[in-house]
Amino acid sequence: MCAHCGCHDVPAIRELVDEHDALQEQAYAVRRALAAGDHRAAAGLLGPFVAHLEHHVAREEDGVFTALRDQGDFVEEVEALEGEHLSFAEALERLGSPDDEGFAGRVRTLLESLDVHIEREDVGIFPVSVVTLGATGWETVGRAHARRPSFLADGPTSA
Repeated sequence: MCAHCGCHDVPAIRELVDEHDALQEQAYAVRRALAAGDHRAAAGLLGPFVAHLEHHVAREEDGVFTALRDQGDFVEEVEALEGEHLSFAEALERLGSPDDEGFAGRVRTLLESLDVHIEREDVGIFPVSVVTLGATGWETVGRAHARRPSFLADGPTSA
């Protein structure tokens, strides 16, 4: 995580970054299971991971992304990130059974893509939102986060 721009001092952004950290911890647990050759354990860990990922994506899209789009700022980047969100959902649908040949490779590819995506948000769109969003934009983010509180409130996320 970067700490040089100060965007993590904004509570809404800090929360999204903390969710990214939790998702990456969960992804690490999935990778460990795959490395041990335990595809069934990896599949079991994917259940909560996917639920958290879907919840997080909805928070980003309903909050920061909607606020930026409403202001007409960085719309192409927002659309690109939303396209990546859609590609993650499609990749999840194609993972198949832990007994399927290629399961581990598909999971690893998905997790690697997610790492790159998280980096783009953490050092790209989140810092930009802090300097770009006005009061109306932050109200949009606040309403979205109130409707869908962080999954971190549910307790520990790592295995």
